[in-house]
Amino acid sequence: MARVNNWQLGREMSYWYPESRPQRQFAAVFDTNKCIACQTCTLACKTTWTSGRGQEYMLWNNVESKPYGFYPLAWDLKLLEMLNGGAWTNNRYDGQTIFESAPAGERVLGWRPEQQDYAYPNVGEDDCTGQVDKGAGMMALPHMNWFFYLARICNHCTYPACLASCPRGSIYKRPEDGIVLVDQGRCRGYQECVKGCPYKKVFFNPMTGTSEKCIACYPKMEQGIQPQCFVNCIGKIRLAGYISKPGQERQENPIDYLVRIRKIALPLFPQFGLEPNVYYIPPIHVPLSFSRQLFGPGADDAVKAYRNAANDPDLSSLLCLFGSSEQVMTKWSRQGDTVSGLDDKGTTLVRVPRNEPVFTRPAYDKLYQITRTNCP
Repeated sequence: MARVNNWQLGREMSYWYPESRPQRQFAAVFDTNKCIACQTCTLACKTTWTSGRGQEYMLWNNVESKPYGFYPLAWDLKLLEMLNGGAWTNNRYDGQTIFESAPAGERVLGWRPEQQDYAYPNVGEDDCTGQVDKGAGMMALPHMNWFFYLARICNHCTYPACLASCPRGSIYKRPEDGIVLVDQGRCRGYQECVKGCPYKKVFFNPMTGTSEKCIACYPKMEQGIQPQCFVNCIGKIRLAGYISKPGQERQENPIDYLVRIRKIALPLFPQFGLEPNVYYIPPIHVPLSFSRQLFGPGADDAVKAYRNAANDPDLSSLLCLFGSSEQVMTKWSRQGDTVSGLDDKGTTLVRVPRNEPVFTRPAYDKLYQITRTNCP
């Protein structure tokens, strides 16, 4: 096994192939505080990519209610148990990754879901930690009751477990953008990728006998357009772009700014060791012990920074760019209370205000001589 640098772990780790980062790496930031679990993203992906035979159960994009939602069932809990949780010392991960803890004769520590594990895509939806009886409204719930929505796609990892576990070499990262794809001409349906991916974002098609997965809508990304699940997001929680190589981050790159400079967006289960490239702004109302388990030790500072965003002109302005354009914004800038999203050439794609204008309509309309009332 090779030794590679995993900046999310704060150390080197073992991986089956030498470190070979692409020319640019597809990445995204999801703001969990804005997600309403409307599943518009799920349907947008489903109707675009997985409406064929053998794809009925495939959800390349899904939204789970945490802590009790999973698709497939217990995809994260089973692996956390196999890893004994893992331990951090400050920002360094001292536990073993799924590559370093793999049993003898195997490349990756993993497990393969049963067919019934995919039968409940909305299990745990809107479930919190207490019982809601007799039609009690949310305001009547104890304040310790909580849940949040976790939108998930393939993380297009820097060190993919699906790629490492494939005995056929049918999974590869595109050198131009780091998107992870399956060469179905080489795939023989061994399903080692399904077993190896800790996020369970590789699916087996029984009709074709090959594996399939999220492709980050690369035909759209090649044209500078964000993926389907991004542009159809009602809550405007998503921002797609490219993350720079470690040590080469740029202030003008929105992904770099959120992930590496401000460190407000964090990877999902970095302790697995894959260096995932989808990053999450942690929910602000969730116990920090749970957020640390999902997003690592940086969750505390990320929540503090997000809570203070209203007093941070740059951060609050950049957050306004989420969902403001279907085009990929690789640069951003702020001029006063206006933020601009730009492309690689520096062309302005969109301008949005930091603060939305508010208009208060008087209760009495003098023109029509009527009093307006708000109806519930």
